[in-house]
Amino acid sequence: MKNILIVEDIAQTRSWLENIVKEAFDGANIVSVATKQTGLNAISLNEFEFALIDLGLPDGSGLDVLRALKETTPGCLCAITTVMGDDAHIVAALSAGAQGYLLKEQPAEMLSRQLRQLADGLPALSPSIAQRIMEHFRLTGPAAEAESNLTNREQEVLGMIGSGMRNIDVADALDLAETTVASHIKSIYRKLGISSRAEASWHATQMGLGTVNKT
Repeated sequence: MKNILIVEDIAQTRSWLENIVKEAFDGANIVSVATKQTGLNAISLNEFEFALIDLGLPDGSGLDVLRALKETTPGCLCAITTVMGDDAHIVAALSAGAQGYLLKEQPAEMLSRQLRQLADGLPALSPSIAQRIMEHFRLTGPAAEAESNLTNREQEVLGMIGSGMRNIDVADALDLAETTVASHIKSIYRKLGISSRAEASWHATQMGLGTVNKT
């Protein structure tokens, strides 16, 4: 690995991740940034082979950095490094193209080993994340003819919430009232027989609705 991007807003954690990366990939060139915007700027100036991305950044979501990397450098290996282990964030990140989802609570030695694993072509997941994914897919099945049951507007809304957007962001993007978006989501949940955003993200991915086109 030659060029590696780290996007992490907490300075102490950023330094900790840098040491983990140095342990995993001796001699790699590391670019460390603290915000979404500086991450996007770094992507425009460099071609990265590997990236560690935090989700909760001061100026937005690390998912935006992940999507930008996947658009500009599809071959870049991306791992989410976060404290957020809930279903919605996991599904949104994996749907956006992350090959790894690692919790910062893990020991440094384990994280370093998982990064090398990822470089060798194996998915890198914290044990608790792997268990949550297995449980999620055990409980969630594909909806029969789901696409034909949803209106065009409902498919738009499903695609957006499946990509991690909040109700208010969907409302702004579609020029709708937030209450109208909530009504669409209620209808989507009823038609698909689901009750969470994690399940909505799964169905959006299965239906090819995970990519949001912003104007």
